[in-house]
Amino acid sequence: MKQRHEVQQETNPLLPGYRFGSYLVAGCTPIEKGNEVDFAIRRPNGMKGYIINLTTKGEGTVFEGDRAFTCSKGDLLLFPPNAEHLYYRSESAESWHHQWIYFRPRSFWANWLQWSHVSDHVGRLTVTDSATYEEILALFKKIEWEYSTKDIFSEAMSMCLLEQLLIKCIQLDPVNSQRMLDPRILETCHFISANLHINHKISEIAEHIHMSPSRLTHLFVQQTGSSIIKWREEQRMIKAQHLLHTSGAPIYAIARQLGYDDQLYFSRLFKRYSGLSPSDYRNSR
Repeated sequence: MKQRHEVQQETNPLLPGYRFGSYLVAGCTPIEKGNEVDFAIRRPNGMKGYIINLTTKGEGTVFEGDRAFTCSKGDLLLFPPNAEHLYYRSESAESWHHQWIYFRPRSFWANWLQWSHVSDHVGRLTVTDSATYEEILALFKKIEWEYSTKDIFSEAMSMCLLEQLLIKCIQLDPVNSQRMLDPRILETCHFISANLHINHKISEIAEHIHMSPSRLTHLFVQQTGSSIIKWREEQRMIKAQHLLHTSGAPIYAIARQLGYDDQLYFSRLFKRYSGLSPSDYRNSR
């Protein structure tokens, strides 16, 4: 089996060197023994985002030596940020086909990304019911199709479908009953997302949710792992990435659309979040 490392710029996400800088990248890797994509993926330091993977044919191996485990049809894997990536077609198998999605999650998805069965930081679930498998596979394929269209609404549709997929997956986890967000926190997230251009005070958000500011602040951090202000900033940066790639609006106009009157401040925040300035990010697509 060939061994290849990501060392150059690449436009095909199936090949080494591809830069996963988008909010979401989706695809299918059809590995057959000896074909172009029959090599081991090695990312010792992982990636900035998550990768969720569904085996649809054949068998793959993750890690080596005593840490190694195999995945076959119906097995789901979830690689969190910075977790080591090492996977390849099993030597005993003629093929390994898997659907995959790379993504930067919404903050309120945090509980859905904590699978109870983990091997070396990699989440593992198995779909045993054929009907559920087909539903999950259909969601993977719909997300891949939406991603490939590059339509102005492709981000919104892809993320909606991904949210459904993650919920489907966490429902398979035997301890999922402890993972659901408080409805008031979900309502908070939806309220903020619908009003990203407004710098609501926490007291105003709390009034809308019918909670005290202190209770809302505590519960939000407890359930999402993030403060309300930090979470809103993250959502704004995700929306900024989308607008920079799908609209020709000036950067100052995008900044104002997201609630920032100071373009320089917006640009500093964006570079801290994405690693690129807004103009460089727009030119990178």
